[in-house]
Amino acid sequence: MSDQQVDQGKRTWLIATGCAGAVGGVATAVPFVSTFAPSERAKAAGAPVEVDISGIKPGEKLTVEWRGKPVWIVRRTPEQLEALKKIDGQLADPNSDRKAYPTPEYAKNGYRSIKPEFFVAVGICSHLGCSPSDKFAAGPQPSLPDDWTGGFLCPCHGSTFDMAGRVFKNKPAPDNLEVPPHMYLTDAKLLIGEDKKA
Repeated sequence: MSDQQVDQGKRTWLIATGCAGAVGGVATAVPFVSTFAPSERAKAAGAPVEVDISGIKPGEKLTVEWRGKPVWIVRRTPEQLEALKKIDGQLADPNSDRKAYPTPEYAKNGYRSIKPEFFVAVGICSHLGCSPSDKFAAGPQPSLPDDWTGGFLCPCHGSTFDMAGRVFKNKPAPDNLEVPPHMYLTDAKLLIGEDKKA
């Protein structure tokens, strides 16, 4: 056997093993690199959530998950917006001044929102962490006052909130519903978990 033939055999063997190693390296690298993208669990744990709100009709609510919590997006009717102006005297914190769940500056208004039509809130009662039920219809109903103007009822202990998530006086819930950081990317797209100041 000549030296030329031995070198050719080694070269073929080196090329074959090098190619196999490269294929194995790529096969290992692809899943590893893909782990850098946030998973659904990571998004739920805190990454901002983008929501298409174009399909929400007046009087409807959409619920999404952010940081493992339900976040409500309610499109209020003109009647619901008008009713908010008439009940300040019945509310425990009508101006959202309490600090337990600080309201972002852009939502420190009578509607507790950037755009009056849309209300964004974490759907968890500030009393013991239950999730209130929708009671959007105005008028007398079981467990609600006769002059009810619409809002939310926490069935666990009877706390009531208006259509801006403000808690009524003399209820177990100590604070209004939390307004999470959020911003509008477009008229139809809402980003929950981040605002322009973040």
